[in-house]
Amino acid sequence: MHSHLLVAAVLATVNLVVSGQGNFAFYKLSLQWPPSVCNDPRFDCGGSTILSSFTIHGLWPQFYDDSPVPPYDPINNRCTDVIPTNPDDILYSLQSLQEPYLTGFWPNLRNPQSLSTNQWFWKLEWQRHGMCSDYSNDPYQYFVAAINLFVNYEPLYGTGIEPREDPYPAYTISEAIRGKVGAYPEIACNQVDGILQLKEVRLCFLRETPPSPIIDCPKRYSIRCKSDDDLVRFTPPY
Repeated sequence: MHSHLLVAAVLATVNLVVSGQGNFAFYKLSLQWPPSVCNDPRFDCGGSTILSSFTIHGLWPQFYDDSPVPPYDPINNRCTDVIPTNPDDILYSLQSLQEPYLTGFWPNLRNPQSLSTNQWFWKLEWQRHGMCSDYSNDPYQYFVAAINLFVNYEPLYGTGIEPREDPYPAYTISEAIRGKVGAYPEIACNQVDGILQLKEVRLCFLRETPPSPIIDCPKRYSIRCKSDDDLVRFTPPY
């Protein structure tokens, strides 16, 4: 009996891998904190107004091992059974989302007041991640899915974790988010002048359309953050 179940599980996995859109396991919603992104000298926010709320970086299909699905390529990575929408063709279908949703929730931090700069960012995220998602020929629904997750899972509002100069232990931030959304996030940090900063909060969702339910992210910390004991500044707006 157990051997039959094992064989069935293996065959199911093989079928997932070889099917066009079946080769990833979950979605990762990456939310960035603009004050930490923009005070990093390696990132040029162009002197624009620094936003003081989380914004969307992207909605990313991830493999079982938490590696990202590579961008669509018709020769080397035909990740879908349908013809995905070309990045240059997505803006027409996004017209009704541009104001206020995409410009407000998913801006390009390099110049969030510039529509052309924002549109470039949306096309880039579509090219890198959307074309190999379950919405590969429906960019409108891909962006709607990300926006809905963003609206429903604001990670830190109401948790008592507030922007401040004094750093928090990383586990304090992680536990606060878990307590609010019901699953452990991935905390991504950058480092400025030797100080770790909360750069991104990433939330993980099972592969469904729309993505749900929320699940523990495989990695708790990434980029410069490594462990529960790291001290992390939640950079105040400036």
